[in-house]
Amino acid sequence: MKRALLIGFLILMLGTVVIWLGRRGAERLSVEQAEMFAEREWSSAMSQLMDNYLPMWSDRCLKYGNYAMPFDVQIFGQEPANGRSLYISMHGGGNVPANVNDQQWENQKHLYKPKEGVYIAPRAAVDDWNMWFRPHIDTLFEMLIQCAVSELNVNPNRVYLMGYSAGGDGTYRMAPRLADHWAAASMMAGHPGEAWPLNLRNIGYMIWMGEHDSAYNRNELAVEYGRLMDSLQMADTCGYAHKTTIVEGCGHWMNRADTAAVDWLYQFERNPYPERVVWRQEDSNLRDWFYYLSIPEDEMAKDKELRVEYCGNTINILKSDYNSFTIHLNDKMMNLSKPVTVEYNGNILYKDKVYRSESNIKESIAKHMDKNYIFPAKIKIQLKE
Repeated sequence: MKRALLIGFLILMLGTVVIWLGRRGAERLSVEQAEMFAEREWSSAMSQLMDNYLPMWSDRCLKYGNYAMPFDVQIFGQEPANGRSLYISMHGGGNVPANVNDQQWENQKHLYKPKEGVYIAPRAAVDDWNMWFRPHIDTLFEMLIQCAVSELNVNPNRVYLMGYSAGGDGTYRMAPRLADHWAAASMMAGHPGEAWPLNLRNIGYMIWMGEHDSAYNRNELAVEYGRLMDSLQMADTCGYAHKTTIVEGCGHWMNRADTAAVDWLYQFERNPYPERVVWRQEDSNLRDWFYYLSIPEDEMAKDKELRVEYCGNTINILKSDYNSFTIHLNDKMMNLSKPVTVEYNGNILYKDKVYRSESNIKESIAKHMDKNYIFPAKIKIQLKE
């Protein structure tokens, strides 16, 4: 009897050890294991997502909560080997009767024609002055990109944002807010409101404005915004690629001179892992993740900034208004088989290896549904208790 109990106990302990080792192994994936697991997990997650989105994509109307965003799709040119480009083009109008916004949408459908790419003109889900930068727009645009990637083989690193008039207002706001989604953006005849360009460091950005477009002081504000971009680029010469064009003799309508923006945008491709990230929160829609950085929801607040850069396996925190945040990593950024160092104000906060895990991969896929934002490893930074 005692012998039988002892054997049973040993079998139970052996099973526990095997389970523990299995879990520990899952938490320490090799590069190859991480890539294989990420591919399987991504394919499964994308398939499930499109099961929900395909009916809306087929109807050309995406829905999120109480909001519905119809959209028009046109395809230009031959498909490149690395996938098509995507242009999201926002119409003008605003706080006007629905039929006026409908007319502006019809105009936007045919305003720009890229030599190559998918041109999508969405119809705003609401009829209001801020229709292109309310919080629901973030999710609807992400849904639009995900559908285009799945159904039209769009390259997620070649997504461009543009908008005219009220759509230009939206570009001023959405380009920095979702800068980690775009390769480049172009603002036409809009008003910046409270928009601030700090987050635009790693994308291309254009400003188009008629010389005499003086309503709401748009023309003077465009010049000021361009000068602000100039100063940012002078202080950070590797970032803030931009161009400001004030069209002489024109008012709010620029006689299609702004169509030149399409070719300018096309030269840019998104870098999902820029060596330096500058992230400033705005109040209209606080976000908890930007490029490879994430913050706790309870620390999100307007105007807070986080600046981080990396070179090789060394990460330097340049500025943080947060007590804590997380740096997400993959092997495209650095060699995760070697130790990673994190420094702040000359002090070493972390110096050790990081481990690839299935849970990190699942977390990043669920958060982004963007194949370029899969991160097998992460480092949690605590600056203050």
